[in-house]
Parts: sequence; structure tokens; C-alpha cells
Amino acid sequence: MMAPMAKMIAQALAGAALLALTAAPASATKIEQVTSPGGIEIWLVRDPSVPLIAMDFSFRGGSSQDPADKPGLASMVAGLIDEGAGDLPSRTFHERLESKAIELSFTATRDYFSGTLRTLAENKGEAFDLMRQSINVPRFDAADVERIRGEIMGILRRETTNPDDMASKRWWETAFAGHPYGRPVRGTLESVPTIAVGDLRGYMKDVFARDNLKIGIVGNIDGATAGALVDKVFGALPAHAELRPVPKADPQGLGRVVAVDLDVPQSVVVLGGVGIPRKDPDFMAAFLVNHILGGGAMSSRLYREVREQRGLAYSIYSTLVPLDSAALFMTATATRGEAAHQTLDLVEAEIRRLAENGPTEEELAKAKSYQKGSFPLRFDTSTKIAGQLVLMQVEDLGIDYIDKRNSLVDAVTLADVRRVSKRLLEGGTLTTMVGRPQPALAKGGWGAGTNADPHPSERPE
Repeated sequence: MMAPMAKMIAQALAGAALLALTAAPASATKIEQVTSPGGIEIWLVRDPSVPLIAMDFSFRGGSSQDPADKPGLASMVAGLIDEGAGDLPSRTFHERLESKAIELSFTATRDYFSGTLRTLAENKGEAFDLMRQSINVPRFDAADVERIRGEIMGILRRETTNPDDMASKRWWETAFAGHPYGRPVRGTLESVPTIAVGDLRGYMKDVFARDNLKIGIVGNIDGATAGALVDKVFGALPAHAELRPVPKADPQGLGRVVAVDLDVPQSVVVLGGVGIPRKDPDFMAAFLVNHILGGGAMSSRLYREVREQRGLAYSIYSTLVPLDSAALFMTATATRGEAAHQTLDLVEAEIRRLAENGPTEEELAKAKSYQKGSFPLRFDTSTKIAGQLVLMQVEDLGIDYIDKRNSLVDAVTLADVRRVSKRLLEGGTLTTMVGRPQPALAKGGWGAGTNADPHPSERPE
């Protein structure tokens, strides 16, 4: 975890440095495919005019590799590997980061363990060496392990009374019962105390490997230097990861409404169903359908129907979630407790209407225009570009994706989105609702859900 002052300094320096990139269109982003002397592939965007280096990386694995009885393991590794490494205890390690305004962070999601490094080019030697130590020789000192464990436990306790967290957790554990995706990424109050240092090192041994790695680097650095630094960080890792297989799965419980009583002013509603995989030929059409339904902020149907016309919610959205072993369509909102059923009925009705009739020609044209116009904003800073380089590799989109992406948007026809609307939206959803106790829905879904169950990179395209 980066010290607050260091983070502020790094962000200020980075913000000033990145101004040079803000006018560059996505099509002007030249990606070089570099292979390090040790055989590690890097996607590199060079810009000598920017005195910053931004690096993102991801190992395939994430929390899906946590043992069934120890969810939260990957997340705990992410919280600890920069808490001292090599000969540097935690305080000294963070003082080194802060003295050079280096930003180093790690995170775990369901499918990936990822890291980011932000440094001025003049400090790259120290920055990459600190990352090397984190990746290869973290200390896991007892005091640091217990401190981070305590922080995680505090977060988990707060989540037990937070309606957003409760709704999300209940959705995932119901939709993917018995599957790695059904386990909470951060773990549970029961599992986190059982995680030992041996578990942390075992996770890293299995997941951190060269064949499991995607890297993106942006800034004032050439290919030869980038290759040498990447080998310094990752070159000593095992050649091959040892990952547990994660079976393909679809969300279960479609058609159910699972209620969780919580005495709070607002009710949180989460809906999710089967989506369309990222490599499916229909994905871009589904992406535009989702934009029209709830992904287009103030222009979406859900925003217009739920917020503008009825004032039932401040925010409502829908999204596609293409995981490695599942594809999901999800939507969520929060509303007044007494309006929860009305809001849910409106959302379901709007989903049905779009599934039955599809978008209009005008809606499709506006969605295409927005998506093509906003795409360059994903590449307007070094930080964003580094993230996109890794995302493009993770999604296997090809190194030329930036150049061809808008033509893929243009190729989607009205017939495509009408056909895909049915495919995407007709399958039904699992709903979780957390809030004040409410009477059963007339159709029986609410009551049935409660009785049956007494007990979410950006990857938008």
C-alpha cells in the first residue's frame, strides 16, 4: 500500500506529465511488441516527451485460485506484498517509495492478480527494483500480516451492514453457488483469520509465472531498456503457472428475487443474467444494446424511465461482465425503500420491452456516435493507455484493435442489435434486494426468494 503523501506527490507529477498526451487520438497510439532477453512479451507505447513511465501487469488467476476454505487469499497477498520486501521492512520500503514519488499498487479480482507502477523516468531503476522485491521476496513480517488482516476484518465487518456490499455478495453467492466465482474476493470473517504466511507464499508460487503474465508499459522508455527492467522484475519467476481449473458456468437462480431485510433508508437492487462472451461475434452488438439500455448514463432507457420521468433513483446502470469462465449481463440501482418494488418492476419491464422490440434506428445511431467519439478518451493519459494495453492482451483482441475497433462498431446493423437484444435480455435475471422489510410481490417472486434462501475491468468491451 502506498503512503498517502507519496501517492499525492506521484499523482501531481503524473498529472503534469500527462498533459502532453491528452490531445493524442487513439489511432495515434503506436504499440510496439517487444520481447525481453528472457522471452517475456511486452506491449510498449514510447513517448519521449513525457517524463513518466506507467506500467500495468496482470497474472491470470485472481481469487478464483483461492482454496475453497480460504477465500480472500489473493486479496490478502495483494495487500501485503508491498509491506516490506527483501532487506527492507515495511516502513523503510514505503520511505523509499515516498522519497522518489513512486506509486506501486496491487489488486486481485476474480480472474486476475494485477499491479501498477508509476514513476518518473529518472527514478525507473529504483522503482523497478522495489517492484522486483515485492514480486519475488516479500517479507510477510508477522506484525504487518496481522495489521493488514485487521484492516481486512474491519472492512468485512462494515460490509455486513452495507446494503450495496450485501446485495452484491448475495447475488454472487447465489448465482455461482459451489463455484469459485461465488466466493467473496475479499474473503469472509471466518476465512481471513485462517490464512497463514505459508498460504500467501503458496498462492504466489502457483500464480506468479512468466507464461501467465501480460504487461503494458507507456512513457519515456525504449524497448531494450523496458525488456531489461521487465526481466529484472519477472525473470526469476517460474516458467509455468500451476492454476486450478475454473469450470465454465452460467449464473443460476434466474427468475428468483432474493430479499435481505435491512433497516436502511434506501433499498439496493442488483439484477444479473447470462451475458455474451467477449470473443463471441455478437459481443459488439450486445455492447451497443447495453449502452442503449443502461450503459449510456443520461441517454439510457433505464436512466430516462427510472430517474428522469419518475425520480425513483439517483443512479442506475447496466453493464456486460465478460469473465474468463462466465459471461454476465448486470444492472443495479438504489431507491427509497417504499419504491423498491416499483423500481424493480420498471427495470424488468424495460428489459422486456427492449428484448421484444429491439432498439430504434435513432438509438443505434446515437449509441454508435457516442462509442466512437468516446473511445479516444481511454487513451488520453499514460496511465489509461497502460491499462488498455493489458486489457487488450487479456481479452486477446489483437495489437491492431485500436485501429479497427470503430469499424467494428460501424459494422453493427439494426437487424444485429434487434436479434442480439433477444439473445441477451430474454433469458431472465436473478435479483437480490437489500433494504427495509417489504410485503411479498403479488407474482410470488419476492416471497419465494426469501423462503428459499434464508441465509460485483472495467472490462466493458
